[in-house]
Amino acid sequence: MRSVFFGGGTPSLMKPSVVDRILNRIQQLWPLTNDVEITLEANPTSIDSAKFAEFSSAGINRVSIGIQSLNDADLRRLGRLHSVQEAMTALEIAQKQFARVSFDLIYARQDQSLSSWETELVQALSFAPDHLSLYQLTIEPDTAFALRQAAGKLAGLPNHDLSADMYQLTQYICDAAGLPAYEISNHAKPGQESRHNLIYWHYGDYLGIGPGAHGRVTLDGARYATETPLSPADWLHSALEGSGESKRYSLSPVDQAGEYLMMGLRINEGLNIDRYEGMAQKKLDQLSVDNLIKDGLAFLSGRRLILTKPGRMVLNSIVVALMPIH
Repeated sequence: MRSVFFGGGTPSLMKPSVVDRILNRIQQLWPLTNDVEITLEANPTSIDSAKFAEFSSAGINRVSIGIQSLNDADLRRLGRLHSVQEAMTALEIAQKQFARVSFDLIYARQDQSLSSWETELVQALSFAPDHLSLYQLTIEPDTAFALRQAAGKLAGLPNHDLSADMYQLTQYICDAAGLPAYEISNHAKPGQESRHNLIYWHYGDYLGIGPGAHGRVTLDGARYATETPLSPADWLHSALEGSGESKRYSLSPVDQAGEYLMMGLRINEGLNIDRYEGMAQKKLDQLSVDNLIKDGLAFLSGRRLILTKPGRMVLNSIVVALMPIH
């Protein structure tokens, strides 16, 4: 096993002794690589020096902090309970305790200008992070933000052109700072890429354990999707009674090809065409590929299809165009 990731909710609220017990049990079940990455997601309000020292002793060697904004008013708009000062204090504590620290920011927020995002990103880079996750605010269906937008309470969101300018500016600034994008929304110094997230994007196997967790596992040559109950109480009851899973279902070859397509095009090394075609049991649509290349949205490197910077900006449309049909 190459990676263990404590994420979702606020795992930094756990006692370090619980993390220690979990990691000891994992080691009993699966061999860990010598350079295993063990990440803890942390909320700025749940961090203190003594607790982080205990997490480190338990085996945590990488921390990801949910900062999200360096603007107090926007933090409130995003529903966050911490302040910018609390976030900066948490980051300072984490960087003193751990060799690998990441944090995330959200841009394309309400009433955010291109210049204000530039100022905020430059400020973030001044803390010398080795990894940054920089997400463009998107409104997903059936979320609290979608309900607020429907009620007219999300005024001031940037239009498409401004959002695109923010994305391009993000790439330029991070490239210049030595944190190039290795995935659409993730930037890192060379060698500091999140190994855990790369498992997703390379469409590898991972176990989802805990409330609301999803997994992808290969058993006896078949690939399965797994889900667990969202409610902590329901999950605990299920785990005590059996596996803790609420669903496990096999993925058809076309489903696997579609998932791999969505993941593989996000990363710098692109989509392995031979692997994709082996899953889909059909050829990648050559006409669509030719059109992407002609339009400057993608290129071929051997048997890999790789998106250009303009192509990354329209990833969703490209995925739709290439998606295998049942």
